Amino acid sequence: MSEKRPTARQLVESMPKYFRPEKAQGVQAVIQYHLTGEGGGDWVIRIDNGTCTVEEGVAENPTLTLRMDAEDYVDMITGKLDGMTAFMTGKLQLEGDFTMATRLTSFFKLPS
Repeated sequence: MSEKRPTARQLVESMPKYFRPEKAQGVQAVIQYHLTGEGGGDWVIRIDNGTCTVEEGVAENPTLTLRMDAEDYVDMITGKLDGMTAFMTGKLQLEGDFTMATRLTSFFKLPS
């Protein structure tokens, strides 16, 4: 039997569970996820000095905006799609603080 593939919603909403506060001390950022296609949606991830919260919606002035197809996002988070490859091929579009984009993955330890 194959393991059930997680949805983009499940992955985004589980981010606080996999947050590594020790890696984000002193960081204040608002990350806007705009995931398109089936299973997509808009989420705001707030990182504030060692805490992480997720809520549905759109932030007014995000530090970083990530735009991507929901299925590609699932592939990227589950390791089937390399983040840099996704960016270089246009599957991942970033707007805002690119330094935050490079640091973002270090703030989370996703299950293998």
